[in-house]
Amino acid sequence: MSNRLAGETSPYLQQHAENPVDWHPWGEEALALAKREDKPILLSIGYSACHWCHVMAHESFEDAEVAAEMNRLFVNIKVDREERPDLDQIYQAAHQMLTGRAGGWPLTMFLAPDGMPFYGGTYFPKAPRYGLPGFAGLCRQVAEAWHTRRADFARQDEALRRALAALAEGAPEKGALTAAPLELAVARAAEAYDAQHGGYRGAPKFPHPFDLELLLRRHAATQDARCGEMALATLRRMAEGGIYDQLGGGFCRYSVDERWEIPHFEKMLYDNGPLLRLCADAWLASGEPLFRRVAEETAAWVLREMQSPEGGYWSSLDADSEGEEGRFYVWRPEEARSLLTAEEYAVLAPHYGLDRPANFEGERWHLHVARPLAEIARDLGKPLEDCERRLHSARQKLFEARERRVRPGRDEKVLTAWNALMIEGMARAGRVFGREDWLDSARRAMDFVRGALWKNGRLLATCKDGRAHLDAYLDDYAFLLKAALELLQARFDADLLAFAERLAADLLEHFEDGAAGGFFFTRHDHEALIHRVKSGHDHSTPSGNGVAAFALQRLGHLLGETRYLEAGERAVRLYYPDMARQPGGFASLLLALEEALQPPSVVILRGPAEQLTDWKKKMAGYYWPWTLQLAIPPAERNLPASLDKPVTALVNAWACSGVKCLEPIDEFSCLERVCKRPELF
Repeated sequence: MSNRLAGETSPYLQQHAENPVDWHPWGEEALALAKREDKPILLSIGYSACHWCHVMAHESFEDAEVAAEMNRLFVNIKVDREERPDLDQIYQAAHQMLTGRAGGWPLTMFLAPDGMPFYGGTYFPKAPRYGLPGFAGLCRQVAEAWHTRRADFARQDEALRRALAALAEGAPEKGALTAAPLELAVARAAEAYDAQHGGYRGAPKFPHPFDLELLLRRHAATQDARCGEMALATLRRMAEGGIYDQLGGGFCRYSVDERWEIPHFEKMLYDNGPLLRLCADAWLASGEPLFRRVAEETAAWVLREMQSPEGGYWSSLDADSEGEEGRFYVWRPEEARSLLTAEEYAVLAPHYGLDRPANFEGERWHLHVARPLAEIARDLGKPLEDCERRLHSARQKLFEARERRVRPGRDEKVLTAWNALMIEGMARAGRVFGREDWLDSARRAMDFVRGALWKNGRLLATCKDGRAHLDAYLDDYAFLLKAALELLQARFDADLLAFAERLAADLLEHFEDGAAGGFFFTRHDHEALIHRVKSGHDHSTPSGNGVAAFALQRLGHLLGETRYLEAGERAVRLYYPDMARQPGGFASLLLALEEALQPPSVVILRGPAEQLTDWKKKMAGYYWPWTLQLAIPPAERNLPASLDKPVTALVNAWACSGVKCLEPIDEFSCLERVCKRPELF
């Protein structure tokens, strides 16, 4: 017997459609039922690639006895945190306030019929273990407490409402903005930096691509060597570690250890888009071949496994296959040896640690760079080039063998915000490396979003099997605006520019807090929930407020539109006091602050098509993160006034920073000097 989830677009909800639990999707029907029957709500939030979500589902939600207790005591609601990040943010915050502990997935919250939470946790086992109560017994205790202690919970509700409301409060900075929060962010990063393994000290370790981007930009802007070292060393260790798929490309969500060696094996689109961009920037900044190879392999993985025939990017790959976490990715030495020549194995085994003790459960090995290839070549007495050929051949053989295994599940819903992150990454890397196929991929995804998820002048959040629904959130609008600006730098398109302007206008009209500044996570006409989120912190994805401020400022400078500039600055000013006190977790807003202090260098290129292409390629070969450039083909007409520059016999560059503009530049060496030193404006 199926419950009410079979018709949902979320693969995560569909995974629970045959549970004996009488699941409801979040909606008015379930909330009204709870009020009518005077039952508390059991809210379970997770996502399809989540290992512990699968464990709890198998132990409890598929168990008839546990399900019977859940059905008797509660109205049960299942939520995909990827489709409803508004609900996830609210109830994760509430969980932390109620328990004093960080949340996670699966999130298990018990709510009153009006949606106010009164108890919660994350994973609960079926039977007591790990110091946790058994789930069925817990359900009985919680339900009894709710029926017998309502007065206590009512008082708790009031305190919780006040605490949630305080999250969105803040007084904007009235005085001058300074670089002090940027300097403090670098100092704090240095204090927490793991000089041995990269990243922040301790475990687990997450990629934090926006923290690394901030450090790389500060290195370029200030020549602070420690910023470059922290960013590049961390990315280098990640690329050589097990968090990176050494055979198939792409990064996993996080490492469970401090060495980046053993990951939690799911691969998320939202990590790989920013990391692809970061690898391209790291290659520009350092010239290290490793970063180019990782960018190429990650982009190849996206094209091979994550882009739908219609153009949209799918969401994630599961951590599990055949019911085991990591099974698809791990090896035994004898299996690898049987697939390779003796010469290939002699190189691959020490390079990836197959000659060392097992590093994963069940006496299995997960590949990571254990020894440099040059060291192995020296030990074998072979030329490095010969070992490189052997390793390449061995990797290809293992990859082909792995492709015959049972694959992890893939979540094939298309999320607007996550697509935007990958569009931006693919467009940036495509521009840097001159890969037209990557740019084609980014454009196809943008076209899909505009065709399938932009309906009647309104952006939607998710699409699967041709069905798009749910009003888009702040992240959808902000990330897509920033992605459009990146794609415009690779391939100018007046229609895409007009779409970017529409996104910006909607951000101001439907999301901005006109009184205090900044942007709410949901539209002004969104479903009323117990709390309306407005946050500046980065989480697993960057802050919508930070990305909105950054993108609006860039679009404002590009078009000379002050209302975008002012809205971006209002958001920066709202969170500036928080950044000044504790900059950790504010990387996206710090990037916006950086450009509020020093406006980007806007470069408009016009001229004959062939010369224009040459100048654009040359510009793409430099790490100038403060530069926003558009190469506008000579045939483009009806441009905004700020972009409507004359087409002459030779390429001319019009360069501006803020309100300061230079005379047209017709020699690339002059433009190079200007872009390298923005203080020349």
